[in-house]
Amino acid sequence: MAPGLTAARRPPALLAFWRSSIGKKLVMAVTGLVLVAFLFVHMAGNLKIFFGPGDFDHYAGWLRTIGEPVLHNSWYLWAQRAVLLIALVLHITAAVQLSKRDRRARPVKYAHGQRPRASFATHTMRWGGATLAVYVVWHILDLTVGVANQDFREGQPYHNVVADFQVWWVNLIYFVALLMLGLHINHGFWSAAQTLGITGAARGRTLKTVGTVLAVVLTGGFLIVPIAVMAGWVA
Repeated sequence: MAPGLTAARRPPALLAFWRSSIGKKLVMAVTGLVLVAFLFVHMAGNLKIFFGPGDFDHYAGWLRTIGEPVLHNSWYLWAQRAVLLIALVLHITAAVQLSKRDRRARPVKYAHGQRPRASFATHTMRWGGATLAVYVVWHILDLTVGVANQDFREGQPYHNVVADFQVWWVNLIYFVALLMLGLHINHGFWSAAQTLGITGAARGRTLKTVGTVLAVVLTGGFLIVPIAVMAGWVA
C-alpha cells in the first residue's frame, strides 16, 4: 500500500489521543482538577452565608455582573457553566470508556481472595461518580432553577438555601452526595497526579495526604452550611 494512503487513513492526532487509554486518563486528570478548583471557589462563596442575607445575596448578584461592561449580565456565568459541563461530560465519558476497556481486558473475574487490595474509596469510585452526576442535575433543579425547591424565591438565594436545608430529606440527599464527593476526591487526586507523571514512594504518600486533606476540607466546607441551618445558626 502506498505510504500516502496509509497516512491518509490515520486519525487526526487529537482523535488518536482521545482513543488511547493514556489520553483518556489525562483527560480525566485535567478535567478532575478543573472541577476540584471550581468546588473550592463554590465552597468559599457558600460560606458567605454566615455573614447574613445581605452579604450572601450581594455575592450571588455580583456573580452575574462579572466581566461587565465587556460582558452582558450573566454571560460569564453561562460561559463558566459551559466549561464545567464540557469538563464533566469529558470526565464521565472517559471514566465509563476506561471502565469498559478494563472489563474487556479482564473478562474472568478475580478468584476469591486474589483481587488486589484497594481502599473503600477505590471501590466506590464508579458508583460515587454516578451518584454525583445525578446530584449535579438535582442541585441545578433545586437551587438554580428552583423547580425542586418547595419555597423557591427568584433573586433571594439566602432564603432559598435556608428553606432548602430545613427539609430533612433534602439534607439526606446532600449529605450522601458530599460523602461520595469526599471519597471520589480522596482517591481521584492521587490517581490524577499519577497520570500526570508525579510518581515515587515519598511523593505518593504526600499526594495521598494532600488528597485526604482536600477531601476533608471540601466535604466539611460544604456540609457546614446545612448543619448550620439545621442547628439554627443560620436562619
